[in-house]
Amino acid sequence: MGRVSGTEKQEFTEMEDTEFTDSQLICHVRDALLAVTLGDRENYDELVGYLHRKESLNPDQIALLETTLKALSGTVSCIDSVHHESLLSAVYRMSLWNYGTSIMDALVELIVSLAASNGKYIDWSLEMLVNNFTPPYHLMDSLKQESGIEKKNKVLSRVHAAFEAIAVLVPLAPLRLSPIVVQRMPLTYSKGPEILMYVENMLKLESGAIGEIVGVTMLPAIVDRLIELDVEIGWDGLLQEDAKGIFEMELEDAEFADADGDDNLPAAEYLNRKSLEGNTIAEKLDSLIELTFLHLESCQSSGRLSEVFDVLVRSFQRTILNAYKSKFTQFVVFYACALDPEDCGEKFAMVLTEMFLSNVNPSNTRMSAVAYLASYLSRAKFVSGALVASILQRLVDWCLNYCKSHDSVMNPRAHQVFYSGCQALMYLLCFRMRSLMDAPRLKMQLLNMPMEPILQHKLNPLKVCLPTVVVEFLRQAKSAKLFMTSESFAFDDMLESDLSRAFGGIDRLDMFFPFDPCLLKKSESYIRPHFARWSKIKCDGADDGEFSESGSDASDDEFADMNENDMIEDDMTVSIQAGLDFNPDLNRMSITPKNKSLLHFQQQNARMPARIRPSTSPESL
Repeated sequence: MGRVSGTEKQEFTEMEDTEFTDSQLICHVRDALLAVTLGDRENYDELVGYLHRKESLNPDQIALLETTLKALSGTVSCIDSVHHESLLSAVYRMSLWNYGTSIMDALVELIVSLAASNGKYIDWSLEMLVNNFTPPYHLMDSLKQESGIEKKNKVLSRVHAAFEAIAVLVPLAPLRLSPIVVQRMPLTYSKGPEILMYVENMLKLESGAIGEIVGVTMLPAIVDRLIELDVEIGWDGLLQEDAKGIFEMELEDAEFADADGDDNLPAAEYLNRKSLEGNTIAEKLDSLIELTFLHLESCQSSGRLSEVFDVLVRSFQRTILNAYKSKFTQFVVFYACALDPEDCGEKFAMVLTEMFLSNVNPSNTRMSAVAYLASYLSRAKFVSGALVASILQRLVDWCLNYCKSHDSVMNPRAHQVFYSGCQALMYLLCFRMRSLMDAPRLKMQLLNMPMEPILQHKLNPLKVCLPTVVVEFLRQAKSAKLFMTSESFAFDDMLESDLSRAFGGIDRLDMFFPFDPCLLKKSESYIRPHFARWSKIKCDGADDGEFSESGSDASDDEFADMNENDMIEDDMTVSIQAGLDFNPDLNRMSITPKNKSLLHFQQQNARMPARIRPSTSPESL
């Protein structure tokens, strides 16, 4: 029953005496709507007035509003977009967040009825629901309270139930919903809670009943927004130029607690993370990546991570791979791989490998792909030694075939892809050589790879690739007796050469190691268990060809008992003294000159830093 009171002329404004059945009320509303077409707007204008929100509604006003909405649901066939524009506008501006559950339900019923009544109201209805992804600004702070969280759950559960109801009544509606959601995403400069809530709803759509249709759009759109935030994090707030060494050095004797005192961080990582504190863009990006990580975990739990990963990889290829100065967004893919190493982890490695090997792809894309490949295989603890060896073999074979078909002299510009492949080989072995040499079968496979003809070819990759990578690779190769003629590789005059600095052109992909340690605090906590950090490689004895881990108590027998998967070390050791045999500057594995601001710190420690890692300097991006 609907209850309204007063004279016939004012039947919508009083609620005291007269009661109407639902059918009678619908008739009165229909008459008001039809009267507009005849020039009589009095009852219609009063009807519209009930829909405009007041600061507070008393019980009678709440009952009248609910009754009006229900009556409108029964007369949607009489609503005309031309004659009743003010009515539609008033409904459109209504927010579920401002009302109790009874009005919420009546409003959602009206929206669904409008969508099903006429095709021209589908977009209008979907947009109105999308507007409710986030609350009005005056209610934003209430989300920090328990009552606000309860309100949020009530609103959003109704919004997504409405999407599903409309999809049942109008099967093509989800296809119309996807572009609306993407187009109405908050901009990068919007408030953090707003964009977080919006993305949360996008992820809920992706995993919901209509996710099969809209899911292929939601994740790529989120990745695009992550990239936009990522590139906005300027390196101005980070250490650069005269402080580049901070990005490349993990000092053995300089560990600091993070802001919460939970982790001991190397000096470089501590200072870089510290420099991002208070950066609202970085904090927003960190929270969004964490939200995406949690969604990936739920996908794994529900058994749908593989299909979601396929969408994510396509988005990576389209957006992340060639994004200039992407710093952290790529860890979304990394974490998905960590959640499912056997499927996603291997699939990602193979996608990158095929992208590099395919001549169809542009040179820059192939160079980016192999940089990602080398960095991924170097940093991912969960990647098996067998997969690393298999991909190394394919890279070596490609580089060897390239040498055979190019009987030309060294030219960084003309052979960028080749030099990228060579550097990827050396960089990867800087991290993985020990684990491969410790597994007998993989050691034999590695020793049989024809790398010497590549490194000694007239194209001379040792003179073009990044000197610090070349130095570390050759030092380890010598200790492992990887080459019969490793002593013949003379390169003292190649360090920091003009050719090396020019390689890769303006994008400096020669210095791009995309999976260097993540500096975002929340995101890094998810990545940490799966991430291999660089530390020292100690090559004991120039002639014994054996590795040992500095400061480790592990015996040779213990290493011999490890299986190939266990051979993936996240701590590798480097002897500074061994590097001095080549060049006095080889106490680092840096891309750029050492940070002068650390000089005082080093002097106080009374010895040279031994813990180092490849660069995350601005030039590397």
